[in-house]
Amino acid sequence: MASFSQSAVNFDQHEAFAPMFYPAYGDEVRTAAGTPGPKYWQNEASYNIQATLDDANQQISGTVQISYKNNSPEPLPFLWLQLDQNIYKTDSRGEATTPVEGGRYANPGFEGGYKIQSVSVKYRGREESIHYNINDTRLQIFLPESLKAHGDSLVISIVYSFGIPERGTDRMGRIETSNGWIYTIAQWYPRMCVYDNVLGWNTNPYIGAGEFYLEYGDYDYTITTSGSQLVVGSGELVNPTEVLTAEQIKRLENARNSDKTVLIRTEEEVKNKTGRSGKNKLTWHFKCHNARDVAFSSSAGFIWDAARMNLPDGKKSLAMSVYPVESAKDPQGWVRATEFTKGAIEGYSNKWFPYPYPNAVNVAGSVSGMEYPGIVFCYYTSKGSELWGVTSHEFGHTWFPMIVGSNERKYAWMDEGFNTFINSVADKEFNKGEFNTPPKYRERSARFFKSNAEAILTTPDVTNARYLGANAYDKPGMGLELLRYDILGEARFDSAFRYYIRSWAYKHPTPWDFFHAMENSAGEDLSWFWRGWFMYNWKVDQAVTSVEYIQTNPANGAIITIQNKEQLPMPVTVEVKEVGGKTGRLTLPVEVWEKGSNWKFTYPSTRQIESVTIDPDRMLPDADETNNVWKGN
Repeated sequence: MASFSQSAVNFDQHEAFAPMFYPAYGDEVRTAAGTPGPKYWQNEASYNIQATLDDANQQISGTVQISYKNNSPEPLPFLWLQLDQNIYKTDSRGEATTPVEGGRYANPGFEGGYKIQSVSVKYRGREESIHYNINDTRLQIFLPESLKAHGDSLVISIVYSFGIPERGTDRMGRIETSNGWIYTIAQWYPRMCVYDNVLGWNTNPYIGAGEFYLEYGDYDYTITTSGSQLVVGSGELVNPTEVLTAEQIKRLENARNSDKTVLIRTEEEVKNKTGRSGKNKLTWHFKCHNARDVAFSSSAGFIWDAARMNLPDGKKSLAMSVYPVESAKDPQGWVRATEFTKGAIEGYSNKWFPYPYPNAVNVAGSVSGMEYPGIVFCYYTSKGSELWGVTSHEFGHTWFPMIVGSNERKYAWMDEGFNTFINSVADKEFNKGEFNTPPKYRERSARFFKSNAEAILTTPDVTNARYLGANAYDKPGMGLELLRYDILGEARFDSAFRYYIRSWAYKHPTPWDFFHAMENSAGEDLSWFWRGWFMYNWKVDQAVTSVEYIQTNPANGAIITIQNKEQLPMPVTVEVKEVGGKTGRLTLPVEVWEKGSNWKFTYPSTRQIESVTIDPDRMLPDADETNNVWKGN
């Protein structure tokens, strides 16, 4: 018998497979099956917005009317709204918590924020000004009488304005090009906070890393700006004859019937300042249904192209890209953006859930990558694999969190990580894997387990900025890959993941709802994996410790001993090579570790064993690969 010397073992099966995991049983609102229950409810917020983009003074002003419906079982004496632009006030919590060396969310030298002119409420046919308080990025409205439970509604009207920051925490902003400014406008109107059965009012301030948690509703909005501007936005443009030229309308119709990209406004038209109506002012009118937000972009310098997207059940949508002349020079750059948009969305729609919006607009600007319903902002110099990656990622957010509306401010991994996972699937499928890179699990996972690494279940604003990418994107994304390829298998995983998406489409799941949904659909207790990979920062370290021939004769077979040295158990794949070249593989379920850290099994060898390798494809994020291979004398 040959074996490795023994080192410390940190595995405790009683903790790894502890029977109590869920903090509460399912109920009629959120079931133990991972679905909304018969008494599930969520409130509704629909918006009518009339806004003006002053492209000379770089300001937004407008009026928003919010139709808010209280479907909860409780009366609401007050309401909470989000004022995200207030992060740009010099006395904001976001500014106060920005490191002195700066960072992604820093905005030095800019004094911004909302200027609220008036707030009123129309309830039961009577409209009146209302008492309100503003605290950082939140606005609280005190109602003269409570909004009743089970479907009562009112209308909030707010008149507001704000200056457009040049650097909008990498989620919005503006950049100057040779043919004019590009405005990428988001978080541009007061929005309702979510009231749910988990926390009541979700009022976490907007500090930077934590994104958004929003109610669903319908949007009807207009953007009035100078006639030189071309505006694109979430949803459908409902007045094209008023703002586009006859030739552009004709080209758009051609694009709706073309799988190849069609130019709507050319580079020559941008340079010659043609392809616009010639009017001093234009009002662009958009509608977007059953969405949680809307955003828009505007520029006099946009090249514009489009192509048809083919969705499940014969449905169609339109992929579009707008970008400056500077972005059109590289043949692997923004001239392929609509192709990338089309490829990503068609793939996600066929694999997981149909794309819900009439358009998908990819905007080149100053934002490195940010998502909104039906529109995304990507960096204007991106090209090749970088442009494919950011396009696929930002439009992947259509599914998480635009369709599955999780709380991004608390659980960034439920949108970023899930999206990172579906991106990895899309990389393999787009254009025969043009930009696919085989995963290197062990190399990718090295930073997950450093001494100062944090658990996935850490609030984004608490997570060390250096590890936000790992915690919110890479590690949860890898977690789903491990579930798909190593724990459940592709068929079971895909079915369970679709079950989760369908169950929570346009609703608000918690982490527990996700865990329940996956377990119930897959028919597997995965609490050991949720506990170790998501709640704690447990490591994986599987080892081959010894090989002993039965009756000292290789022809009788061998007893192989393996060990789980760290706290996270995983299923086992072992490859055995015999002298002479014969190779065999054996897989063992995770339950072999329920009895402890060591497991012995019989392998039917016929000749002397040359080597035994655990995890031969290097699929596991094994913390120590020096003990993964046993070699015979």
